[in-house]
Amino acid sequence: MVPLRIAIVGGGWAGLAAAVRATQAGHRVTLLEMAGHLGGRARGVTVGTRELDNGQHILIGAYTRTLDLMGSVGVDPATVLHRQPLTLRYPDGRGLQMPAGHPVLAFVRAVASCRGWGWRERSALLTAAGHWAAAGFRCAPGTTVAQLCAGLPPAVRELLIDPLCVAALNTPAQDASAQVLLTVLKDALFSGRGSADLLLPKRPLDALLPHPAHAWLQARGAQLRFNRRVQKLQRQGEGWQVDGDSFDQVLLACTASEAARLAEVHAPAWAARARALGYEPIVTVYLQCPGARLPSAMTALVEGAQAPAQFAFDHGALGASPGLFAFVVSGARRWAEAGPEATGRAVLQQARSAFAAGTWPTPPTVLKVLVEKRATFRCTPTLDRPPADVAPGLLAAGDYVEGPYPATLEGAVRSGEAAAAAMHASADSRPMRPSQAPVPTMAEAATPDRS
Repeated sequence: MVPLRIAIVGGGWAGLAAAVRATQAGHRVTLLEMAGHLGGRARGVTVGTRELDNGQHILIGAYTRTLDLMGSVGVDPATVLHRQPLTLRYPDGRGLQMPAGHPVLAFVRAVASCRGWGWRERSALLTAAGHWAAAGFRCAPGTTVAQLCAGLPPAVRELLIDPLCVAALNTPAQDASAQVLLTVLKDALFSGRGSADLLLPKRPLDALLPHPAHAWLQARGAQLRFNRRVQKLQRQGEGWQVDGDSFDQVLLACTASEAARLAEVHAPAWAARARALGYEPIVTVYLQCPGARLPSAMTALVEGAQAPAQFAFDHGALGASPGLFAFVVSGARRWAEAGPEATGRAVLQQARSAFAAGTWPTPPTVLKVLVEKRATFRCTPTLDRPPADVAPGLLAAGDYVEGPYPATLEGAVRSGEAAAAAMHASADSRPMRPSQAPVPTMAEAATPDRS
């Protein structure tokens, strides 16, 4: 095999996945990141003396590729992630909690014992889930989540389907793709024991992948260039020039809009599809209240006209920062337009009224409101996602490229790994350059350069 010179534009989770896998395979990787840090839309931020995340992220047990990638760069998922059965419990005790065991059986048991539901709600959900499974978790094209679940009782939709949909797809149920949600449910319920478990970060996101991957890549000779916004791609024989530097293959692992800008000249149709994507914001409101504890590490909340958040996370219960709480507003277009101050005030009032008296020893205060205006693509049934292949020798990776998953860390990682595999497959057919050294073995590629 002939080792490739690979340029990866973008250091988010897709770019890092591609960089790690390509380096493991013995290729010469240069990663160019326009920011001064890695992680993309899943990174750490500094607020005063605190290290926070730019948004509260959730993983599930079915995120096998993400967990494997973390292990590849020396991170033990069991150390940095709090694992618990899937739980959607509200402050008043209503809601669903899956017991341990095989996810299908656990789901049936959880629905049968769901607090706040009668036999009608439980029977309706189990019947609907049985129909979805019998249909292979497929539905008619163009179906929204609201249409898929229209026959379910209101309590099931309001306390389970709607919050689950907005958490997984970051798109309200009336607009969200039913097929994508069914794919998520299939992987969670049929990927084996623990696949539906919630994995909540106990450490800042930087510790889960960006910082360890940075160190891992540097130790193996990959070049990482920060504060470099690529200006121009140019064809050069069978390869490419990136701002004048020569490469055999280029991977656009940046945002869809940046990828469209760079691909415009070479693949205008692809660029148009990438540029046409719509987006949904996510707002994370960090509250602080020393001595306070919520009923659980993750609590579901009833969304309303003046109650923005769908979930609250207790960082103290996660073993991280006692007295720190993250309230997450997904599908947050209205609140992003209202602004951070208005959203912070509304969440503060929601926090005071949603939880029992005595939850807050002193009045909680807003520490920071973080708004990601383009947090994820808008996951609708008519969504037209661009493919990974842009042009010969030019690929794209990111949670937005064609695939079955919504905009998640797992989707980003899988797209990056798939791109690295595609580039690696092309290496066998390339003639060796006269000055090119033999490719190192996988064992050699995994050994740090200690010179």
